[in-house]
Amino acid sequence: MDSENLYYFEKAPIAKAVAHFAVPMMLGTSMSVIYSILNAYFLGTLHDTAMLTALALTLPLFAIIMALGNLIGVGSGTFISRLLGEKKYDDVKHVSSFAFYSSLVLGLIMMAVGLPLIDPIVHGLGATLESFDFTKDYVTIMLIGSPFVVLFFTLENIVRSEGAAITSMIGMILSVVVNIILDAFVIFVFHWDVIGVASATVISNLVGSAFYAFHMGYKSQFLTVSVKWFKATKEILGNVLKIGIPVFIMSVFMGAMSLIFNHFLVEYGDQAVAAFGISSRLLQFPEFILMGLCEGVVPLIAFSFTANKLRMKNTIGFTIKAIVALAVVFGIIVYLISDHLIGLFTNDPQLIEMGSYILHVTFLSLFITGMTALFTGIFQATAQGTAAFIMSIIQGITLIPVLFIANQMNGFHGVVWSLVIADAVAFLVGASMLYVLRTKLQPDLSELVQ
Repeated sequence: MDSENLYYFEKAPIAKAVAHFAVPMMLGTSMSVIYSILNAYFLGTLHDTAMLTALALTLPLFAIIMALGNLIGVGSGTFISRLLGEKKYDDVKHVSSFAFYSSLVLGLIMMAVGLPLIDPIVHGLGATLESFDFTKDYVTIMLIGSPFVVLFFTLENIVRSEGAAITSMIGMILSVVVNIILDAFVIFVFHWDVIGVASATVISNLVGSAFYAFHMGYKSQFLTVSVKWFKATKEILGNVLKIGIPVFIMSVFMGAMSLIFNHFLVEYGDQAVAAFGISSRLLQFPEFILMGLCEGVVPLIAFSFTANKLRMKNTIGFTIKAIVALAVVFGIIVYLISDHLIGLFTNDPQLIEMGSYILHVTFLSLFITGMTALFTGIFQATAQGTAAFIMSIIQGITLIPVLFIANQMNGFHGVVWSLVIADAVAFLVGASMLYVLRTKLQPDLSELVQ
């Protein structure tokens, strides 16, 4: 680790250290939201609903591929940060090499399993007769490119785990910019429609992966992509999987929850679905900001957990204050101009009223969502695998029965409020587990007297 990264891990003022790790992640996640909107925009210029439907239907597949990358990336990344705190630098090389090659293998397995089952996968995603061919084209390209997509999400976590937050952000932004440029070319110049958009996504992830691999191979002091450092020991596999598997399960649950929630909304007509689609897209921006904050500080928490628990405690305290401040600012903005925000997407008065109502309700849980993400990050950073696993499933387990009960008791309003209730339960469970584990996370007496 170079001296600058070591400074932010060990000596920088807490506010400065948190900003160093979190701000680049917050900017990177914000760019991903902008990219997803622009991706749909470029395809939308072709005025073919079936193409946009195909793009929407393939989101669960992309989520699974991304989850495979996070399985290795988050698990390896938090382990690397803890090893750096213990100054076990050779072990860092073994873990980073393991992450690089295992993520490639996972991507190849995904491709090998998926391509022979392409038609059942497309049917399973819900493709209609009109959208089947477009969906199949997108799925085919994504499966062929899955090794690069898995690798990209793995390496982003690995690079950030050693404190290279700026490099991590540059890689994310580079991928987004390449994707947008290629989207414009494939749509307006080559007229490749869905195949072009899918290819642009794969190529942009390949470019991002190459950028991260170059950093690991030539710029980083301790990370490596050299196969000679590859090891798959019981210790490495155990530490990676006990954190990585809960992250993977969480991604799968989020996709399943989205499908179930949409099923309930359909009962109340297209306007309900459209209103929630607009409001959730607006909510995604502040959510990703808070997620970037909480994910950004994970390496700092993991490093401090093994090196200086008092610094870890102060980092968590400062992050909580930042979550409160951001939630308040975003909440005030939404409650003042919610109608105007929904009006950016539609001029239907009823849709604006319904969308504004959903925004008001869902924004109530913004602080809770941020705190839940922080709890999950703390459990990941401190190798509390069981707690991380519980956090990965608690919201999904809670939401399903709450949806059924709330829908029966209060119809559409109950469906909307069920999200807030599920978030509140996840928050209470996370806070309770953090309280139970407090003795493991407390600073040593020697640190308190320093």
